[in-house]
Amino acid sequence: MLRHEFQPGKLVGGLFLIAAGVVYAGDARGLWQTPWFVGVPLVVGGLCLAGVVAGLNAAVRRRRRTRRGGIRETRAEGVG
Repeated sequence: MLRHEFQPGKLVGGLFLIAAGVVYAGDARGLWQTPWFVGVPLVVGGLCLAGVVAGLNAAVRRRRRTRRGGIRETRAEGVG
């Protein structure tokens, strides 16, 4: 299995979208009453927070890369 880098911005965005889905699923099932305008700030706020987290993650990775001595060299696949 190939490993991938951890992307916390996508995690935060996904958690807020799941929370919005749970809120509306509970409303549809009759467990509680949810006004229609509750989902908008939940989704928009979650996406904004995900963007901030992704930006911070990129800044941290960029700073760590420059401390290690520059950009890593990669070999082109299929060459040589």
